[in-house]
This record gives sequence, structure tokens and C-alpha cells, in this order.
Amino acid sequence: MAHDGWTIDELAHTTGVTVRNIRAYQSRGLLPPPEVRARTGYYSSDHRARLELIGELTAEGVKLDTIKRLFETTGGETEQVVRFIHSVRGLFGAEARAIISRVELAERFQTDDDNLLRKAERQGLLRKVADDQFEETSPSLVQAGQDLVELGIPLDKLLETTSGMRRHVDGIAHTYVRLFLDEVWKPFDASGRPDEGWEELHSTSVALRTIAGAALLAMLEQSVGERLDVTFGRDIARTVRTSRDT
Repeated sequence: MAHDGWTIDELAHTTGVTVRNIRAYQSRGLLPPPEVRARTGYYSSDHRARLELIGELTAEGVKLDTIKRLFETTGGETEQVVRFIHSVRGLFGAEARAIISRVELAERFQTDDDNLLRKAERQGLLRKVADDQFEETSPSLVQAGQDLVELGIPLDKLLETTSGMRRHVDGIAHTYVRLFLDEVWKPFDASGRPDEGWEELHSTSVALRTIAGAALLAMLEQSVGERLDVTFGRDIARTVRTSRDT
């Protein structure tokens, strides 16, 4: 059936989402009710777009309550809005995940400590898929960890550092998303979401991502430089005082 509507069974067949889950999403406010014609509910391409996005987000571990807030924030009642959300997420899209064995992990990180493995799971770096197999949620991040271990940094110290960094990164992500919503999305939404504005909106999103990334790196380099100056300055002063005392 084309865009004049799918019944719930047809929608389930088209999307691969069970009828039970479609009803559950609807009851939780994630999916608007269908159009009822002759006592039969018909679902549109808007519903299909939402279901596809819900499937992608939940596969990445995003909770349903968070997805609901995303739809509520953007007023995502049209297929175009949902498609835009999808395209923006693509700018920050998750990497293709890789499967790695326990033996390979032990070789790459020079340890077979189960406690460290469980800690990596709790931090979301790995997801257990079988007794001896794990999924790398971010292969680039795991590779960076391996590179640091090869430089001589202990894995337990690295995981401790990663945990602290994640808290700061979450705060930065919140600030970035708020900036995007307040200064890019809301003005576009207030203008009535003109059809001719969607392309410019996406271009602005791409530019904002690039500029924000460069600014974040610049601030990190500046902050690290300042912190190093302070730290080494203290060490030098302490060394001078110690030598004077002796």
C-alpha cells in the first residue's frame, strides 16, 4: 500500500517492528495515533519514519524516554522533521561497530583482568555479545586506548581517566545541543518551517558541527597548556624551596 496508509499489520510487515511494539510506542506517546477510516486505523509515512528512527536510536542504547523528549522538543509530527533529525544525527553518527574476542582484547591491552573488562563494559566501551566476544561501541576510542597502553599508561588508570572525561564530555554535549536548539532550530520552527529552508538548516548544522569541533579542540589545547604551566611551575618552585632548605 502506498502513502494513503498502512494498517497496523501492514506497517509491522513494512518496518519489521512487531504490532505489539507499535502499540507500545503509541501508548507511550512516541507514535501519534493513526487516522481512523471506517473503523480501521491507517498509518502514514510519518509513522514509518518515526519507527525507523526509534529503531536506530534504541539499537544505539538510547532510552525511549529520551527519544520521546527528542520528538517533543522538535515537534516531530512530520516525516520531514524526523528525516532532519536523522540527518543531523548522521553528522555525529556512531561508527560501524566491531566484534572482538576476549583473547584479542587481552593481547591488545596486555591484560586478561576480568575486573578491567567489566569496568570497560560499565563505561559503555564494550558490550558483551557472547561468553568470549564483545562489541566495540566505538572502535576509534578503543584503538586510542590501545595506543595509550602501548605508550606505557596502565589500563586501569586509563579507564579511570576515561570515566572522568566522559562526565565533562556529557556537559559539553548538553551545551552544544542547547545552542543548536535555541539558535538554529527554534528560529526555523518559529518561522513556520518553510520548505525552502530545510536545505539551509542542514547546511548550518554541518557548519556548526565543524566550527564547534574546532573551537573545542582549541580550548582543550589552551587549557592543557595553561595547566601544564601551572603544574610545572609548582614543581619547579617546590624543587627550589627544597634545595634551599637543604
